[in-house]
Amino acid sequence: MWTLADKSLESRLLLGTARYPSPAVLQDAITAAGSQVITVSLRRESAQENNSSSRRFWDYLRDSKALILPNTAGCHSVKEAIVTAHMARELFNTNWIKLEVIGNDDTLQPDPFATVEAARILCSEGFEVFPYTTDDLIVAEKLRDVGCRIIMPWGAPIGSGQGLRNIEALAAMRRRLPELTLIVDAGIGAPS
Repeated sequence: MWTLADKSLESRLLLGTARYPSPAVLQDAITAAGSQVITVSLRRESAQENNSSSRRFWDYLRDSKALILPNTAGCHSVKEAIVTAHMARELFNTNWIKLEVIGNDDTLQPDPFATVEAARILCSEGFEVFPYTTDDLIVAEKLRDVGCRIIMPWGAPIGSGQGLRNIEALAAMRRRLPELTLIVDAGIGAPS
């Protein structure tokens, strides 16, 4: 058992919902993983679309009984991330938001300045912000200082599958920020 943003959970695996070949494969993955938290990008799917594939996607998410962690994937500015977070809160009836503000389209590296500013605004508006960031300790401290209780440092760049590239930086973050929940995200290849 562990606590994530005041929720008691058994599984420590957060499962993404992107890039599955079909809603049925996604449903099988959610079931097999046993994850109690699944992330959903509002930019990848539209809850209002009328096509059957999109309806099945949203039905599977609801049927999974997992907690939904909407994210702002694809946002490139503070304003865009905040608008997306507000839409997510309305659509999913949750104050949880995985904050992603991309600074570089090639590497998908987060923009640390925009991420901290968006986190500051969203925390002040009552969101539980799960910021996606690099493994930079100073950025993590700034995110903590604006109200984040959870930090999601990357293991490696998104989609690289390189595994943990800087274990020392992650260990330093753990030592220096013991009060925060750290969730290593991106580039890890496989949860194992």
